[in-house]
Amino acid sequence: MKTTVPDLQALTPGARRILDAASVLFYERGITAVGVDLIAEQSGVTKRTLYNRFGSKDVLVAAYLLDREQRWRHLVDAAVAEPGLSALDRVTAPFDALKEWMTQSPRGCAFINALAELPDPAHPAHRIAAEEKCSLWSLFARLAADAGISEAMDVAHRLVCLHQGALALRAALPTIDSVTVASQAARELVRAAAAGSTGAARGPAE
Repeated sequence: MKTTVPDLQALTPGARRILDAASVLFYERGITAVGVDLIAEQSGVTKRTLYNRFGSKDVLVAAYLLDREQRWRHLVDAAVAEPGLSALDRVTAPFDALKEWMTQSPRGCAFINALAELPDPAHPAHRIAAEEKCSLWSLFARLAADAGISEAMDVAHRLVCLHQGALALRAALPTIDSVTVASQAARELVRAAAAGSTGAARGPAE
């Protein structure tokens, strides 16, 4: 039985159908509520084919999250690399990516949802979800440092909390535009941190 996530770029058409069907079901109905029988039915394959391609439901769940992580990372990378952005604008670019991402994610963050459903740190899908959050924090810290913010790690902590809070509130309070509110707060935070860093670099007034 396979125990590792297959190369998503090398999936057969049948395996891709399985993953696409599973992704919709896992996100819309929840991971624990969806069984392999339903996934096989929705993807038009037999359970045997599903197990031959992925080995187990756990591996399929991990593949689902890895596929989302790769698509999210591509969107963020494109936002950060947008031409004409200043170094400060790049720090909050992941919030711009979030606006686009959330148009396709009405049930909030798939990674947060997965962490709630799969509390065991040893589960391969749990590790992928946790690593996505760590990677986002690392990105904020790097972008803040590149922008000359002296307390880059502290700013990254606050930015990732704003980012994740916007995601969590999306499902709980859909009438609130949490992404716009968080984006504005993030920009105010970054500007204040940058101004403080400039003042610290100059030292006390003579």
